[in-house]
Formats: sequence, structure tokens, C-alpha cells
Amino acid sequence: MARPLRPHPGPRPGSSKPPPKRPPPLTAEQIQARVLHRDGLILVIDKPAGLAVHAGPSGAPNLEECFDDLRYGLPRPPALAHRLDADTAGVLVLGRHPKALAKLGRLFSGRDTEKTYWAVVEGSPPAEEGVFDMPLLKLNTRSGWSVKVSDKGQPSLTRYKVMGRAPGMTWLELKPETGRTHQIRVHCAAAGCPVIADRLYGRAVPDSQLHLQSHGIVLPLSKSKPPIVVTAPPPFHMLAALKACGFNPGPSPTP
Repeated sequence: MARPLRPHPGPRPGSSKPPPKRPPPLTAEQIQARVLHRDGLILVIDKPAGLAVHAGPSGAPNLEECFDDLRYGLPRPPALAHRLDADTAGVLVLGRHPKALAKLGRLFSGRDTEKTYWAVVEGSPPAEEGVFDMPLLKLNTRSGWSVKVSDKGQPSLTRYKVMGRAPGMTWLELKPETGRTHQIRVHCAAAGCPVIADRLYGRAVPDSQLHLQSHGIVLPLSKSKPPIVVTAPPPFHMLAALKACGFNPGPSPTP
């Protein structure tokens, strides 16, 4: 009679080795090429779409795995000052040391920063310029979590402006005055103009990515100096729709 297979005993106590570290999703050259601004306090990088900013339950690759290549001589890597959705591309601010992170935390929590997003949406908003003023509620379900407009939610406000149009779509500039999860995506969907390729709140589009970009930020880091103003070029996957809506590109965008 065949002998049953014995379970592998595994490493002996005290002799285990950590699993080999996987390479980061971007090489040092690739992540450094995405640095938009660098000084002694902060880095501002151009986050690629489709990559989570930090580790999650799935264990998928994330942007934090690249931060060791952004030390630029400092003893520790930078850290996130705020977050972007995995599907959103564009401007992301990092603090280079604890003092900088504390200062950035006060700026973001006090709403002293000015964030600008670009989106290409299906259809059109109700006016050429206006405000989406709809409270948002985050829901936890068996399949995960989502956000919806609800009177029980937190106050949420997004200013928008039409930048251009094409048949069936509109290019919007959006400035959120609150920082709720998925705020812009839910506001646009609730207004009848979901962001193109928004698989959560609009329509999934085969072989297409979310047409939402963190386009720029204004950071008043010093009382004695002008604020830091940083913008990112539009991501490659949004370029065709932006051009159709009248965008005139400058230098080639980062893929």
C-alpha cells in the first residue's frame, strides 16, 4: 500500500529565511523619470494609472515598493502625504522625512492645498461651470466597499468647469474642496456624466483605463516664499479623448 505523503515540516525554528523580495513595479530609472518636483522637504511624482499607492489585501505590486529609489541621499525613503485611487494617474505628493510629513499632514487636513483634476466624462454636466454639492456615504458590503450620494453622508463639494467638448463626451477641470473617497467619480456619476471607463460608478470600457487625472497641486509650504505649483502632463491613455475635446498637447506625455 502506498504510504501517505507527509506534510512538509517547513523550516526549523530560528532558521527560517524571509521570502525573496520581489522587484518593484517600476525600475529606479522609471520612477525617477516621474519626479515632477524635488526639494529638501518633498517630492512630487507623476503616478501611473493602474497601480495602487500602497500595499493592500491582494498583495499586488504597489507604488511604495519603488520609494527606496527616491531617497536621493537621505537615510530613509519618502512616504505618502496623501493618496490617490489605484486607477487614477497624476500628481502625488511625498514627504521626505517626518518633519515634512507632519507639515504636509497639517496642510492637507486643513484644506490649505489646492488640487486640480482633469477628467473626460460621458455626456455633459448640467452647466458650463458649477458645483457638485452632494453628501457622500461610504458603504461596506460583503463584496467590498463603495460610495454613494446620501443625506446620511459627509458634506462633499466639487467645483467643475467645462474645458472642451466632443460628440458624447466632455473634458472637465475639477477642484474638490473636500477629500472624500472617490468623491469626483461619484459626483460625476450622480450628475449624469460618469468618468469614461469608470468600472465602479459608470461603464467599464474594454482595453481602456479610467479617464481621471490628478493634474496639479498648489502647496503653500512656506509663509515667506511663494507656494509650490506642480502640474503633470496628461497620461497617454487619456490623450486621444482630450485631443478630441480640443486639448492642444505640448511635449509627449508619459505612457
